[in-house]
Amino acid sequence: MKTGLVLEGGAMRATYTVGVLDVLMENKIKFDGIIGVSAGAIHGASYAANQPGRNIRYYKKYASDKRFMSFRTFLKTGDIVGKDFCYNEIPWKLDPIDNETLKNSSTEFYVVAANVETGKSEYIRVKDLKDPVQMEYLRASASMPLVSKIVEVDGKKLLDGGITDSIPLKAFQDMGFEKNVVVATRADSYVKKPENPLLSKIFYRKYPEFVKASTDRPKMYNDEKAYILDQEKQGKIFFIRPSEDLDISRTDTVPDHLERVYQIGRKDAEKRLSELIDFLNK
Repeated sequence: MKTGLVLEGGAMRATYTVGVLDVLMENKIKFDGIIGVSAGAIHGASYAANQPGRNIRYYKKYASDKRFMSFRTFLKTGDIVGKDFCYNEIPWKLDPIDNETLKNSSTEFYVVAANVETGKSEYIRVKDLKDPVQMEYLRASASMPLVSKIVEVDGKKLLDGGITDSIPLKAFQDMGFEKNVVVATRADSYVKKPENPLLSKIFYRKYPEFVKASTDRPKMYNDEKAYILDQEKQGKIFFIRPSEDLDISRTDTVPDHLERVYQIGRKDAEKRLSELIDFLNK
């Protein structure tokens, strides 16, 4: 059975995921495939490149830099995340990703982006981040609506994959990955509530299918969570999620806050490590 690693997004909340992934990498746990959404895609890249410690290192060092993520950057460029700093300076100069390992890895790495014209998900395999097109797909997956410009790549208009497929377990199963580990960034008690669609209707009035997907997102998310819990109950997946409230906002860049959430992820993964290994070896 092909093994898969499924990573939810959540912006800075996904620092939890970084803690989980570092424990898995430190214990040499590999998968046949990885699929990440939004921040999960960013962290999945470091996993595919086999670089434990990289994401928390550069998050703590650079996340509070105004070039990383700030409303000043948003007002200047239309993107809350600094494009050049996050997708050029950090990965190629300040804390390089091991692109050669990613390219030569037997692990298939996929990112999820939302197509604003169709309102559907795009599942893109990423093999080489030195390829500007593939880096743009990674960036598109993590481009949060309302605070990011639409990313245009390969004739497609894309935004954050979490809008159309927040935790893409079913999609990965349909792609042939039968034994999956799912890492979420919300506790079991979380239920996504309907949001006022007014801003989406104003910002994306040219894209009614995307507005519909944004409006329907709470139901999609809650249905996916219910499916994941059912799959866990049947023993078909291994589900890791926060054991406590992370108490961090999507845009929190305080290093101490990031370290605290990272350590919760490490603690949860370490506590269940032997159970996880048994699941993968069955």
